[in-house]
Amino acid sequence: MRAPLAPDWAVYRVVGTLAAMRALLVVNPAATTTSARTRDVLIHALASEMKLEAVTTEYRGHARDLGRRAADSDDIDLVVALGGDGTVNEVVNGLLHGGPDPDGLPRLAVVPGGSTNVFARALGLPNDAVEATGAILDALETGSGRTVGLGIAAGTPDTPDEGVPPRWFTFCAGFGFDAGVVGRVEQQRERGRISTHSLYIRQAARQFLADPHRRSGAITLERPGADPVRELALAIVCNTSPWTYLGNRPVYATPAASFDSALDVLGLGRLSTAALARYATQLLTSTPDRGPRGKHVASFHDLTDFTLHSKVALPFQMDGDHLGLRSSVTFTGVRRALRVIV
Repeated sequence: MRAPLAPDWAVYRVVGTLAAMRALLVVNPAATTTSARTRDVLIHALASEMKLEAVTTEYRGHARDLGRRAADSDDIDLVVALGGDGTVNEVVNGLLHGGPDPDGLPRLAVVPGGSTNVFARALGLPNDAVEATGAILDALETGSGRTVGLGIAAGTPDTPDEGVPPRWFTFCAGFGFDAGVVGRVEQQRERGRISTHSLYIRQAARQFLADPHRRSGAITLERPGADPVRELALAIVCNTSPWTYLGNRPVYATPAASFDSALDVLGLGRLSTAALARYATQLLTSTPDRGPRGKHVASFHDLTDFTLHSKVALPFQMDGDHLGLRSSVTFTGVRRALRVIV
């Protein structure tokens, strides 16, 4: 892949203006927490500071195509994603289609517009789109940013899923129970329901009642040089912490996870009614220092390479996007994958 020259951030700081910067703004018009009027205000604010091209997404995968176009261009310094975590995921996969190059690829900025906005909030940005835009402009003026690690999930060789292409994720992936919940929520949204935390809770209860593998898990975690961990009912892979938010409450599945390390994994086995209630309470009361614990809890920190296998095809999700059923997924943690504005 061609390596475009990185923007000279020092020059921007010296002249005190961002007028020389070229930016692509990717706008998801279906973002749940921003109105058309708010989006217009944000576009105007960004366009008044830099040379901005704003494109509204028109189909699933459009944000990925726009990110790819930016990565292959010679004159785009910055890509701004205005939308939820799904929009950000698509933009990131487009930017990194040729592999990571944090010093050569356009920088990424995120304006939160979804219902949860885990990636933006994990970066420390305000959860309000207007406030986040102001913070991004301030960061651009001062040259503030960081390089983050990301995860890749791909089909496993010599399995029925070996043809599944690699895909990047920014904050989490899930295999089994939690991915089933995400799939149920997506079905409800397709029927016109609004994505709310109560909707997730209701669908989690229904997934629990319908899951035939919750008492004797079907998932096995395999790591190089270590014994397999078997009979997991769910596996959550985290690239940062918190794992998610319930309103303003952060939920820590793997408290040690960080954008500066590889991937963390939380595996839970034997999801009886009592066990689920215990784990749910532990998650709701989790802190940056304490996550779920117990006899049937498996937790691992800073894994670079590992595979999740299942005896049967199970639901799989990445960054809150349900990707169907899989029987095996291979994960890679990539440090220093992308430069972001914060």
